Amino acid sequence: MNAADLNVVVLATTLVLLLGVAAVRISSRVGLPSLLLYLAIGLALGESGLGLGFEDLNLTMILGSLALAVILAEGGFSTDWAVVRPVAALSFVLATVAVAISVGVTASLVYLILDVNVRTALLLGAVASSTDAAAVFSVLRAMPLQRRLRAALEAESGFNDPPVIILVTVVASDAWDESGVVSIGSAMLVQLVVGAGVGLVVARVGQWVLARSALPSAGLYPLATIAFAMLAFAVAGVAGGSPFLAVYVAGLWLGNATLPHHRATTGFAEGLAWLAQIGLFIMLGLLASPSRLVDAIIPALVVGTTLTFIARPISVALCATPFRVPWREQVFMSWAGLRGAVPIVLATIPMTRGLPAADRIFDVVFLLVVFFTLVQGPTLPGLARRLGVTESEATREVEIDAAPLEDMDASLLQFDLPPESRLGGVAIFEIRLPKESVVSMIVRDGRIFVPHDTTVLRHGDRLLLATSNSKRELTERRLRAVSRGGRLAQWHGEPGDLVPTPPPKPTREQPQRNGSPRAMPPKALPAQPTQPASNSVRTTHRVPNRPIG
Repeated sequence: MNAADLNVVVLATTLVLLLGVAAVRISSRVGLPSLLLYLAIGLALGESGLGLGFEDLNLTMILGSLALAVILAEGGFSTDWAVVRPVAALSFVLATVAVAISVGVTASLVYLILDVNVRTALLLGAVASSTDAAAVFSVLRAMPLQRRLRAALEAESGFNDPPVIILVTVVASDAWDESGVVSIGSAMLVQLVVGAGVGLVVARVGQWVLARSALPSAGLYPLATIAFAMLAFAVAGVAGGSPFLAVYVAGLWLGNATLPHHRATTGFAEGLAWLAQIGLFIMLGLLASPSRLVDAIIPALVVGTTLTFIARPISVALCATPFRVPWREQVFMSWAGLRGAVPIVLATIPMTRGLPAADRIFDVVFLLVVFFTLVQGPTLPGLARRLGVTESEATREVEIDAAPLEDMDASLLQFDLPPESRLGGVAIFEIRLPKESVVSMIVRDGRIFVPHDTTVLRHGDRLLLATSNSKRELTERRLRAVSRGGRLAQWHGEPGDLVPTPPPKPTREQPQRNGSPRAMPPKALPAQPTQPASNSVRTTHRVPNRPIG
């Protein structure tokens, strides 16, 4: 490749990337998942469009695995563990037991209806049963969905990829003829345990290193954080574990840990995830052959209908009912089992193994993802409203970001005041910050000024606060408390904990003001800490209580 060729490649790549970014905007306006537009771009660039040929299956597997790792790392990093923890057991059951039920039901019906062999039916069931993290994250996070319900679905999509990937790999390999059900199940269990353990260990080491490192540039912290997540991916693969589970667990731990420049890292990880999604879906679109897709329409409809309307609802009902999930939420969970890049990437595994039905499996899965994402994605917001599983008002919280000041044993806290915060209308002296903390600057209506103790805060203010590391945690607690409870937060018993203390559980019947009993509403998903009030402060980053450097 000479300089002229390099310029052409860079030009084409940047144009495709800008087109992919524009597709995000278009998809948000028309209500379509962006993955469909990316696949369409890939098809337009492929053999039936501009004629760009791409048939490298091994390269697709490698790049697809790396892109999925980045997407899972960002998904874990941006997940609030305080919200996920109460539904973690439910998510794990949905990601394992429910997926197994879905695979079994789908494979059985496909075997009977399409007259394929057991191996092909099982591959179709396994490949299609895994929900896609990228699709779930991008669609659900744009909706005012109940946080606990969204957390359960997001955690499921992050956890269910590894076991399905292991299952497809085993079924497509020579182990299908050499191993029994028990040995395959044991191998899957070992990979999951090793992957989770490696991810946790690497993430904790990364937290220890990053929290004690004073790097010369703030931009190095996001790079180092993502590098530790990808290190977990590589180490788990070398150790014989599931690299995808490892990278998700590592991202989940690091995203909820005490790390410098957390907000910058979140933005960096989100940008990488978008880049991975754009590249992955366009590459998969290039790999598809439109001339073969016509013959796969009927099988794709059969597999997709069986999975969406029979297998998924059955598996959700069997696994969610013991957790006392209301039927309305079960219906939404069943319909929100979105498919995306993961099934298509998994469909390339049989192709790399040279199985006779590999091309047909890929075509069926490709069309299945397109058809049912087109149907499910745009209808989710309306279904959520009809089922009553949306939040009446999405809360905006004050986000605190911190940066260490080298050699000063101090930190800078930056936060904005949304309209719901009760810090609005409060004078700075009324917050009663620790003596070693001071509001040093306020940006208001585009104007910067140094406040006095009597300066009254307004909604929309952007504040910069300096504090010693020894008083940083106390300062954050005080900010959270006043933002939730106002000037008399301490009088009202608001301690300013990172996760608000849940109120006392009411009795089965609670008297109204007129003395008549009021029946309690039906029990929802597993109890979780009370959602932060709309006037709460959310700490997105904390700096360790020790000198940096």
